Amino acid sequence: MMLRIRSRDGLERVKVESPNPTISTLKSQIESQLRVPTHSQTLSTNQNLLLAKTLPDVTQFTDMSDPNTPLSTLNLTNGSIIFLSYEGERTVPGPGFNPAGSFGKKMTMDDLIAKQMRVTRQENPHCELVSFDRDAANVFQVYVNETLAFGVKRGGFMYGMVLDTGKVEVDFIYEPPQEGTPDRLVISRDYDEEKIVEAIASGLGMRRVGFIFTQTIGQDKKDYTMSNGEVLQAVEFHGESELKEWVTAVVKLEVNEDGVPDVHFEAFQMSDMCVRLFKEGWFETEIEEGADPKLSKMKKEVVVGGKDTKEVDNDFFLVVVKIADHQGPLSSTFPVENRQIPISSRALRNHLDRTKHLPFVKRISDFHLLLLVARFLDVNADIPALMECVLSQTAVPEGYQLLIDSMANA
Repeated sequence: MMLRIRSRDGLERVKVESPNPTISTLKSQIESQLRVPTHSQTLSTNQNLLLAKTLPDVTQFTDMSDPNTPLSTLNLTNGSIIFLSYEGERTVPGPGFNPAGSFGKKMTMDDLIAKQMRVTRQENPHCELVSFDRDAANVFQVYVNETLAFGVKRGGFMYGMVLDTGKVEVDFIYEPPQEGTPDRLVISRDYDEEKIVEAIASGLGMRRVGFIFTQTIGQDKKDYTMSNGEVLQAVEFHGESELKEWVTAVVKLEVNEDGVPDVHFEAFQMSDMCVRLFKEGWFETEIEEGADPKLSKMKKEVVVGGKDTKEVDNDFFLVVVKIADHQGPLSSTFPVENRQIPISSRALRNHLDRTKHLPFVKRISDFHLLLLVARFLDVNADIPALMECVLSQTAVPEGYQLLIDSMANA
């Protein structure tokens, strides 16, 4: 029986020749063939093992902890994937060595650079924690869950603050014009609209801090955390930001222990090496039909686990970020931009009527409402002035109130 072993070093194969192999047999073969000591191995059929960062996290995966358990009872067959976590380092045998010079292959400058380009896991993120505003996160997940039914992909840019501790707080999500399919998300950048979004964020003391997107139900049974296309899109936005604390969030539907579908948020940073490789043009940006989605293809060979390869397991590029939530300064009850139904003046009127018991500044303290209103304001003068009122929660000048009321009654 041939089993595929997926670890932090990528995907490898182990041959098990015993007629009735047990977990102990498999561990011995892993030690023999992959040079990972038995006592260092933690095995599981759950891919989340590879996301565990601490020893207590690793020890929670107990489905393959009994060495006497026959592999047949785990429904493992020829070609099945098993996930391996281990401590320490190991030596992976590489290809045969060809000396440079007249008796061997001459090495070009590109060869020398590739030999130095080692892709390893980045253990620690620059952002230790990302906290989502509960309402903003809920509005995003309710739409993709109840309206889109996780059938097509959806994305947005996250805005908030980076605290001195390195913690990132996400206070609103801007959803740009886009087209989603079951396996592809095309963001249509509207830079005029983004200029207004940036002005609003700046006036509120915030900035763009990350990218959020959904995975569809069709991706649920794929054995990857992020696909090669998702890695390319995420690292492009990360590299564009020039923010070392930049966060990429993934929203997907998973079945919980009770067999009930549950919306699940995960957060990552693209590793420093991933960003560097992208900026320096190492990634193949055209993905061939039929390509393995869990592997990112390079234009030149890199060194992974001691081996020269042009294919890198996407998990090498992901650095896990912890998630929390908080109640931010803005509400998220106004209709969201760039969705299926255009936002009309009636929506503004309904919102103002529904919140008329509140002070006016509180009624407009919603990013999506502010984006609608800001289209009719001067980006350099009016928007900063109005945002200052929202930021300090002070009275809105009468002129702005009259403008907003007239928009609602148009």
